[in-house]
Amino acid sequence: MNSAVAESLARGEGAEQGLFQFEDNPLLQRQKQQESNARSYPRRIPLALKRARGVHVEDVEGRVFIDCLAGAGTLALGHNHPVVVEAIQQVLADELPLHTLDLTTPVKDRFVQDLFGLLPEALARQAKVQFCGPTGTDAVEAALKLVRIATGRSTVLAFSGGYHGMSQGALSLMGNLKAKAPLGALTSQGVQFLPFPYDYRCPFGLGGEAGVQVNLRYLENLLSDPESGVQPPAAVIVEAVQGEGGMIPAADSWLRGLREITQKHGIALIVDEIQAGFGRTGRMFAFEHAGIVPDVVVLSKAIGGSLPLAVMVYREGLDQWQPGAHAGTFRGNQMAMAAGSAVMRYLREHDLPGHAARMGERLQGQLKALQADFPQIGQVRGRGLMIGVEIVDPQRPADSLGHPPHDGALASRVQRECLRRGMIIELGGRHGSVARFLPPLIISAEQIDQVAQIFAAGFAAAVKG
Repeated sequence: MNSAVAESLARGEGAEQGLFQFEDNPLLQRQKQQESNARSYPRRIPLALKRARGVHVEDVEGRVFIDCLAGAGTLALGHNHPVVVEAIQQVLADELPLHTLDLTTPVKDRFVQDLFGLLPEALARQAKVQFCGPTGTDAVEAALKLVRIATGRSTVLAFSGGYHGMSQGALSLMGNLKAKAPLGALTSQGVQFLPFPYDYRCPFGLGGEAGVQVNLRYLENLLSDPESGVQPPAAVIVEAVQGEGGMIPAADSWLRGLREITQKHGIALIVDEIQAGFGRTGRMFAFEHAGIVPDVVVLSKAIGGSLPLAVMVYREGLDQWQPGAHAGTFRGNQMAMAAGSAVMRYLREHDLPGHAARMGERLQGQLKALQADFPQIGQVRGRGLMIGVEIVDPQRPADSLGHPPHDGALASRVQRECLRRGMIIELGGRHGSVARFLPPLIISAEQIDQVAQIFAAGFAAAVKG
């Protein structure tokens, strides 16, 4: 890596090194010509990467960037962390089988014990685990099968703004309409959508605890009313912090109320921890902030230590399906299990959840301070190192809560200006108006300050146009 640039970044001098210009190099040109039109990230982040370490990546032009995307939250310990590299190398050195389907190995057994050791005791003592295909969306598919078989029901309740993957079953649970529209009615079969407690833009026009209580009363009425039009559901699926939906944390009181209602009505509660899990929100799992115990937890991203892996953990009473009910060729990735175990042990030994909480509070504080200078920053929110900045247009009419509308165009300019200054961020939320921060959990206080400085400079440049 270009040490001079990396050192200047570490000193927070990225913006003074000159703005990066992005012209298509041959790799990007070939990617554009040969890869599917469905490719997404390269359209907004036109980089060809060649090296990475920690929170930094270097492209083929020798430019260094702070990575606040980190594989959409996959890289809990950043790029090429020594404990991850060592775990992968040890698997190779020991000539362990790399592919085992669902046959067990010492590596797999260690992984399961490490995972169960991180779960809340109330779940761990009655937990079963299903290894899935190597993506989070397959774990969601497995969860849908599990609860429908166990309950004999088919309906699933999901939430506006939710994101659970791009396979057809998981896609049916997505709030965003753009990806679903080309597929027609098939995508909505068996799914009933509910309002998520999006406090800044409360769907009931209330906000705060009043909005939470009305939301819960709405759900209770839906399940109790014999003329609600909604069949008794097999499950409710929810993110404790909506990630792709705009880094929206659910109130703890709402999650507790949701758990009470689902238990009362005999409905399985599925919590999607694919992006929020493994220390990112300041607790090992995001649902722990509310003190609840779900029936099913779906996990991926950070669980494989940067390699593809996905699992579902669930209450043993749901284990009613038959052998072969859910399978997948690549559910036995031994290197991913070894890397995942190394990450889980490191998270616990170094209290990275606590570190994420402190660094998240530090970053949120600096981002909120920018609101005094930029009315285009509507809200700064999140938990731990899962942070969103909702970007708005203060010149347009406000909603019933007094908040200006989304400004996705400005958000796109902010993303581009941050990239030009050496920082990768992603967008999400309604109209792509939320700048999202998902840096590695190992990020230092000095690096957090640098992230805030670059964002401030990039935001100022974007506002000026």
